[in-house]
Amino acid sequence: MAARTILTVRTYLMLVLVMALWGSAFASSKLGVSEVPPQVAAFFRFGLGAVVLLALHTTRRGIGGKDLGKVAGLGMLGMFGYNSFFFLALSLAPSADGSVIVPVTAPVITVAVTALLGRRKLTVRSVTGLAVAVAGATVFFIGIPGGGTARLAGDLLFLGAAGCWAGYTILGAPLLSRLPAFTVTTFATTAGALALAVVAVPFFGDVQWSALDAGFWLNQAYLAVLPTALAYVMYYEAVRTVGPATASSAMFLVPVFGLLGAWAVLGESITPVQAIGAAAMLAGAFLATVAKSRSATPQLVPGGSPR
Repeated sequence: MAARTILTVRTYLMLVLVMALWGSAFASSKLGVSEVPPQVAAFFRFGLGAVVLLALHTTRRGIGGKDLGKVAGLGMLGMFGYNSFFFLALSLAPSADGSVIVPVTAPVITVAVTALLGRRKLTVRSVTGLAVAVAGATVFFIGIPGGGTARLAGDLLFLGAAGCWAGYTILGAPLLSRLPAFTVTTFATTAGALALAVVAVPFFGDVQWSALDAGFWLNQAYLAVLPTALAYVMYYEAVRTVGPATASSAMFLVPVFGLLGAWAVLGESITPVQAIGAAAMLAGAFLATVAKSRSATPQLVPGGSPR
């Protein structure tokens, strides 16, 4: 019993660390797009992340031909699609906005879509939560400072990223029932990184390579190794130990760390009206996704983090 308690406590601490790493990735990624085109920044982070994951995967199980195409498809949605939206959004809007929008709306979209597909039964609690979250999102967007057309466009792109994450979650669930999560994540990340490379290559000519200093590359290494590769492995260890419901509920810590990172690193903040909307979004998302029956909570599949 004592050993089990120690393992559980250690897992909870590990989850907090994972959410801190994912939250920090918003500000760190914003730094990247300030020096290179967003397409290139996305490729750097997830290309390097794929290399790290593949290196860690050398002694683990591979994927048969039957599932390889499905995993590649997940990579197109969860890695390529998500990060195409995410990094372009970062070039237009503050990372503080993304750190609220993406980790809060992705679980809400997942709940709504799975309910429409008949995979989840909506309760009064979850319907109320969805309504509160939508109202909060409306207030959040209304709170964008006047004249912030680019910021509004970026925030809408963050919503697109959240939609890709939700789709990746839903479509990945059948594969995760028979394949190791580490294996699915590794090969999906690799497939997505290859697609990101194809898109990024035409923009290499716009990069001032000589101006990229050691700080830039250290930041890319940090993003690839910690928030991208290591955090995903730790997250799935947590899922294995405490279950997907508890692990996925911890994602509501991401906005806290994301906003702190945006303020500390970039001096960014959200407006008071946006703060009210963000609070409503968090409350609604919690009601919608953390069901009374904890086993009903959908599993979240990391893809380029939340983060």
